[in-house]
Amino acid sequence: MNKEKLEEFRQLLQSQIDGLLREADKTVSEMTDEKTNFPDPTDRASLESDRNFELRIRDRERKLIMKIQEAIERIDAGEFGICDSCGEEIGEARLRARPVTTLCIDCKTEQERQERIG
Repeated sequence: MNKEKLEEFRQLLQSQIDGLLREADKTVSEMTDEKTNFPDPTDRASLESDRNFELRIRDRERKLIMKIQEAIERIDAGEFGICDSCGEEIGEARLRARPVTTLCIDCKTEQERQERIG
């Protein structure tokens, strides 16, 4: 992959990190700003349920940020876009759809097939 494409992917990945971090900051500030005291247990339970859901989402996003950082490290190491399994280039369309991927579509399909089999 040429340097121009790699830089394009780096910028895409960095913008994804920036967006995820903005959302995390927003969640933290909303949770620290809420000083509501609900006398009704149902309202309090609903708020807690919403908070737990939001925190689960943020945890998934934290894991995604780690994958994005790993992808940027692969760009720096010259390994971005190379399948970890077969060593072939990962198609650009697949990288655009999922830039953190480490497997080409054929290897990913085989991996999923193996997981279904057990």
